[in-house]
Amino acid sequence: MTTSDVPLDVRTVTAELSDAGVAGVTISWADNNGIPRSRTVPVAALPRVAETGIGVTTLFAVFDSSDAITYAHEGLSSPSGDVRLVPVLDGLVPLSGQPALAWAPGRILDADGAPWPYDQRAVLERQVEELGRAGLTALVGYEIEFGVYAEGGPDELVPAHPGPAYSPHALLAVDEFMADVLRDFAANGLEIGQLHAEYGPAQMELSLAPSDPVTAADRQLLARQTLRAAARRNGLRLSFAPLPAQAAAGNGWHIHSSVWRDGRNLLAGNPEGPGAEGAAYIAGLLRDLPAVAAITAPSLGSLARLRPGFFAGAFAFWGVENREAPLRYVPGSKFLGSDHANVELKTSDASANPYLALAAVLAAGAAGVADELSLEPPVQADPGSWSEKERAGQKIALLPRTQAEQESALTGNPRIPAVLGDDLLGAFLAVRRSDAAAAEDRSPDDVLAGLRWRY
Repeated sequence: MTTSDVPLDVRTVTAELSDAGVAGVTISWADNNGIPRSRTVPVAALPRVAETGIGVTTLFAVFDSSDAITYAHEGLSSPSGDVRLVPVLDGLVPLSGQPALAWAPGRILDADGAPWPYDQRAVLERQVEELGRAGLTALVGYEIEFGVYAEGGPDELVPAHPGPAYSPHALLAVDEFMADVLRDFAANGLEIGQLHAEYGPAQMELSLAPSDPVTAADRQLLARQTLRAAARRNGLRLSFAPLPAQAAAGNGWHIHSSVWRDGRNLLAGNPEGPGAEGAAYIAGLLRDLPAVAAITAPSLGSLARLRPGFFAGAFAFWGVENREAPLRYVPGSKFLGSDHANVELKTSDASANPYLALAAVLAAGAAGVADELSLEPPVQADPGSWSEKERAGQKIALLPRTQAEQESALTGNPRIPAVLGDDLLGAFLAVRRSDAAAAEDRSPDDVLAGLRWRY
C-alpha cells in the first residue's frame, strides 16, 4: 500500500475525531472461530496506520476457540512471521457507547502489502466480485440472538430478565440496557429492524437491516461491540455463544439473503416459492448445505445447538415460513412487496467468521443459479417428528453432528473449499481439529462453559 491509496481526507478525519474527544481507533477483525480480535491505536496515528497498517502475528489464523495456537497447519507451523492489519476507513465509526474510541473493520495484508491468503474479509470481497461477473448482486441481513445475564461468578448464568417470551414486561428488567442499545445502534449507523425478548430465558433478539454482503459482515462485528459496551454500562453480561449451557436456548445468528439481477429480486415469487432462478439459488444452498454449515455453524457449541425440535435447522431441507427448516423461504406479498422475499439460513451462529459465512452462502446459491438447479417441493412439517423411514423417503437427513463429519462434508464438497482457498482452508480445519482434540476429555457442560463468553 502506498500513500496514494490513502484517502486524501484521512488527516481531516483524524482532526475531527480528535476534536470530538476520540483518543483511539480500534481496528477489528474476526478469526476462524468467529471471535473478534483487535488492535487499538492513538487517534493521531491513524494517517500512518491507514497507509502501512499495524504489525500482527500470522498465527491469529491458527488460534483455536480457547486461544491455544495450533501448529498443525503446514503453512503456519512456526512462531515466525508478521502481517499488516489495515483499517478500512469507509467503515470508521465513532463509538456512541465508548466515546473515547472510534471503530473500524480491518483487512490483513502480507508484510509487503500484497493480499494475504488467510484474510477472511478478502474471501468475501472476491465472492461479491464473482457474483458481479455473473450479473448478480446480493443483500444480506442478520438476526442476532443473545443471552442477557446479571453479573455473577464465571460459571454462573443469572438471567437478567424473567420472561415470558416475547413479552414487553420481560424487558422492563433491562429497560436501561435496551434504551442504550437503541440509541447506540442509531448513533453508530446500525439500523435495527426489531428488538424483543426471545423464546429462551434471558434471551433477546435484534435484526439488522439488509445491506451489501461486505457491509453486512462489518456491521455484524460492530453490532457485537455496540451491544457489549451497552451491557457493560448497565452491569450486565452477554453471551453470544451458540449454546451457553445445555439447558439454555440456543443463539442463532440467522442469515437472510436475497440475490438480484438487473434490480430484480430473484427470490420474488408466490407463497409456494420463488421463480426459476430464485428456486435455483435455494437449491444451490440445499445442495451444499452440509459444507456450508461447516463454515456457518463450525464450533462444538454449534453442533450442540443443532437439536431437532429447537428451530435450529438440524435436518437438511427447505420450507416456506417453516421455522424448523434450516432454509426458510420468506415470500414477499402484496402488503410487503416482492422485494421483501429472502431465504433465511438458520444453521448459522456467532462462532462463524461472518466474512467466510457469507462467502460460503453466496457461493453455494450462485452455483445453484449457474447450474440451473431445480428445487423439490417445500417441507412444511417437522421431520424430527417423523420416522427414519419417512425421512429417508423424502431424502431428508441430519446435518453433520461431529467435527469429523463436518470436515468430511466440507473437504468432500467440490465448490465451497475453493471459496476459501487451500491455505485458509488448511488453517480453518486445523483450528477445528484443535478444538475437537481439546474437548476429548472434557464434559459437554465444561466445553459449553468454555465457549460461553468468547464471541
